[in-house]
Amino acid sequence: MSESEQTENADRSTFTSEHEQNGALVNPRAVCNACKRLYRDPKILPCLHTFCSDCIAQLEPFSVSPRSRRDGAEDGRSGGAAEADPVAVTVTVLCPDCDSEVDIPPSGPAGLSTDHLALDEVFLETLVTNGPLGCDLCGDGGAESRCEVCSVNLCEFCCQAHRRQKRTASHSVQGVEELRSRGRLCRPVLCFLHPGQELRLFCQPCDLPVCLECAATLHRDHRCCPTRDVIERHGDRIRELVSARLRPRLERLEESLQKVEVSQDALQARVEATANEVRAFARDYASAVEAHCLSLLHRLEELRVQRRNQLHLQRAQLQQALLDVRGSVEFAERLLSCGSDAEILSAKGVTLRRLTSLAESSYDPHPATVAPDDGSSICFMPREPAGEVEGYPVVGVINSKTVDLSKCTIEGEGLQRGREGQQGRFTLVCRDSAGEQMARGGEQVLVSVVNKEKKNCTVETTVVDNDNGSYSVSYTPEESGTYSVWVCVKAQHVKGSPFILNVKRKLRRHSGTFHCCSFCSSGGAKEARCGCPGTMPGGFKGCGHGHKGHPGKPHWSCCGSTVEQSECLPRSVLAAVSPHGHLRTVEL
Repeated sequence: MSESEQTENADRSTFTSEHEQNGALVNPRAVCNACKRLYRDPKILPCLHTFCSDCIAQLEPFSVSPRSRRDGAEDGRSGGAAEADPVAVTVTVLCPDCDSEVDIPPSGPAGLSTDHLALDEVFLETLVTNGPLGCDLCGDGGAESRCEVCSVNLCEFCCQAHRRQKRTASHSVQGVEELRSRGRLCRPVLCFLHPGQELRLFCQPCDLPVCLECAATLHRDHRCCPTRDVIERHGDRIRELVSARLRPRLERLEESLQKVEVSQDALQARVEATANEVRAFARDYASAVEAHCLSLLHRLEELRVQRRNQLHLQRAQLQQALLDVRGSVEFAERLLSCGSDAEILSAKGVTLRRLTSLAESSYDPHPATVAPDDGSSICFMPREPAGEVEGYPVVGVINSKTVDLSKCTIEGEGLQRGREGQQGRFTLVCRDSAGEQMARGGEQVLVSVVNKEKKNCTVETTVVDNDNGSYSVSYTPEESGTYSVWVCVKAQHVKGSPFILNVKRKLRRHSGTFHCCSFCSSGGAKEARCGCPGTMPGGFKGCGHGHKGHPGKPHWSCCGSTVEQSECLPRSVLAAVSPHGHLRTVEL
C-alpha cells in the first residue's frame, strides 16, 4: 500500500472515530466541511459558510490585490489588531463549499465574525456524545456541573468554591448529566478583548456588540444601548430580506430546477426511443446498412451530448443559485430562531451583506420563463436520402428540424415592386412544419428573375445565407416591365412561387427648388428663372406672385410641377412652353 493510501485510510479512520458514536453520526452542523472534524474556533466567511479558523488559514490565495483606504478604515473601525503594513493588500480565497470569491481581513481569519451558533452545536454535541468536558475555571479537572448564570463548566472542587463565594452562592448550578438529557443549553457571547465579560451592549456608531468594559473605555464617547433595545430593529432587516425577497426566489429556483431535471429525463427518454427506431430500421439491411445505422447512432449521440450539455449548464447555474440562496436563508433563519441577541448582532454585519448581495443579484429566473429543451424536435426520417455507404445507396437521417416548403415565408416589398436601376431586396425565411424558423442555414436556395415579355432579359440575383434559417436576396433590374420571380429550396418552389414583380421606370429627380416664386426664392434676383410659364415686368426673367402665368401655388423651379412628391417633367413638356407663356400641344 502506498504512503498516500495509508494517509487517506488514517484520515478516514480518524473521521469515523470522531464523528460516529454508538453507530450514530453526529450533528453535521457541528462538523467543519473542510477538516471533517468538530469546529475549532469557527469563523463565518462573507458567503455565510462556516469553517475552522485554521482551515481558513490553510486555503490557497485565489488573488492578492491592493487594499483601498476605505477598506482600511472599516477594518480600523471594527477593532482589528492588524499592524500597519506599508503595502496593504487584500487576500481573496475560494470558499470550499460554494467556490465564491471571498476576501480575508488583513488581520487574517481572526478578523472574521465568530459563528457562536456553531460553538453551541459543538458543545451540545459534546454533551450528547458523552465527550469529556474540562473545567472552565481551573482547566484541570473534568467538569461535573455547570453554572447557568455564569455559563461555565465546573469541576467538583471549583463547584464547591463557586457555592462558597458570596457573589455566586445564589447561582443555579446544574449537573452535566442533567444537561445532557435536555439537549439544549445557553452559552454567553464573551468579549475577545475582555475574557469573561459578556457582550450585553451595542455601540451604534461602531455597529458592534461590546461589553461593559469596552463601553467604559474604548467606546466611552459613543452611544451604547442594551442589545435587547436594538435587536428588534436589526433582526427585522434580516427577516425582511429573507421573507420578502429571498424566500420567494428560493421557491422559484427550486421549481425551475425541477423543470430542468424533468426535461433532462424527457430528453434521455426521447433519445432512447429514437435510437430504438433507428435500430429497428437497420436490422433489415445488410452490412452496408448496419454501418449506416452506426453512423446514425453517432449523430444521435452528438445531438444528445450537445443538448445534454446545454441542460447541464442550465442545471448547474440554477443549482449554484439555489445553493447560495438556500444556504444563506437557512443560516439567517437559524440565526434568528436559535441565536441570542448578542449572537444575532455579532453575525449581523456579514449576514446582511450576504443577504443584500443575493437579493440584488440579477439572476432570478421565473419558472414560467424557463423552457429547457426536452428533445421533442429530434426525429428520425427513414425515407430521406442519405447518400451511399460502402457503395450502396441508403436512406434515413437524424435531424432536429426540417424545412417545410409550405411554411416558408418571404418578407420585404422588393418581391412585388421594383425600380429601374435601383437595388431591390427581400428575405426568404425557411420554416419547419410547426412554422418555426430554422435555426441553421445551408439549404440550397435558387432565385431566378426573368422578364415575362422578353424571355432573354434576366436579372442577376445574389443570395446570402444568414446562417439562421433566413436568406437575403438582392437584385438590380436594368429595364422596366413585369418579371417572374422563382424562389426554390432544394429544387422545389416555395408556397406562392413564381411571384410577379413590377419594375417601374427610373425616377426623374427634380434639379430645382420647390418654391412659391423665383422672386422670393432668389431674393429678388432678375436673372432667376423658373420652369413655370409665369413672367414679371421690369426685366425679371422668372415668375412672381400675382403676375401673369404664375400657377397660384408652390411649384418646382426646374419643371413647374405643383406636386412636391413627384417626378421632374420631361424636356418635351418644358419645350412645349413658349417664351411668351403659351403652351403648345405635344405628345408626352
